[in-house]
Amino acid sequence: MAPDPDTAHLSIGDLAEATGVSTATLRIWESRHGFPEPTRLPSGHRRFGATDVAAVRRVVGLRESGIRLDVAIAQAVGETSTEPVGSESVFARLRETHPALQPTQLAKSTLLGMSWAIEDEFCATAKRGHVFGAFQEVSRFESARARWTEIARVSASTFVFADFDAVADEPPVCIPLAPDAPMIREWAVVCDTPDLGMALTAWELPGQVDVPDMDRLFETLWTVDPEPVREAARVCAAVASAAGSTRAAQVVDELAAPVVPGRTDIAALTSLFNRSVSYVDAKMRR
Repeated sequence: MAPDPDTAHLSIGDLAEATGVSTATLRIWESRHGFPEPTRLPSGHRRFGATDVAAVRRVVGLRESGIRLDVAIAQAVGETSTEPVGSESVFARLRETHPALQPTQLAKSTLLGMSWAIEDEFCATAKRGHVFGAFQEVSRFESARARWTEIARVSASTFVFADFDAVADEPPVCIPLAPDAPMIREWAVVCDTPDLGMALTAWELPGQVDVPDMDRLFETLWTVDPEPVREAARVCAAVASAAGSTRAAQVVDELAAPVVPGRTDIAALTSLFNRSVSYVDAKMRR
């Protein structure tokens, strides 16, 4: 977004001085990524505002933590967007910031098996991470309440999203979603943990009114890459905070920190894969 002409008074040289990024690099970013987007004076000269300074500094910080430039820019732009906080979609954010994650179509039965595998692996490793689950409807959460109560016992925080009437700030924290909220139509399980973060998000393809429940198709993204997992967790925490959860406001601050590079727990990853295959195989043999 271009800065307000009334507050955009910095030249590209001023922006370079304020951020430590050279004018040549800023011009390359603008040419290749449309960032930072300047206000143009009648003379054609660029002008920038305080928001641009903050966004460029944010990109620099993200790059220093190892995030790819295009992803860093997308995240910084999203953080300074005028879109209301808490009105985001996990699926859409991951598609925007991590285009290498390719969606696949999965039947509900497979998606359910993968979700259980992620939940079980989290409980088995008990890494005290932040966990989020999107259920769309309260009735769907109620059928899984026992599992998520157990998850809440071993997590640092646990949030569930559905068409609840109000926030219930006891674990698992229940977060109400408005009928027009993007997450109201999403399926999500996100576990942000130190050694094996996991994120699964999906939305139901339209036009399946006559399809049997377990055969309904969902467009699905899933990953154990720490960066997109953290991105998914940030979206969930922001939605929960915007809904009025005091616990979520604290989690938003915790998740603002860059992901600390570490070694993936291969044993846990193998276990997750085995659990997924086991659940899916069991459903196919029924």
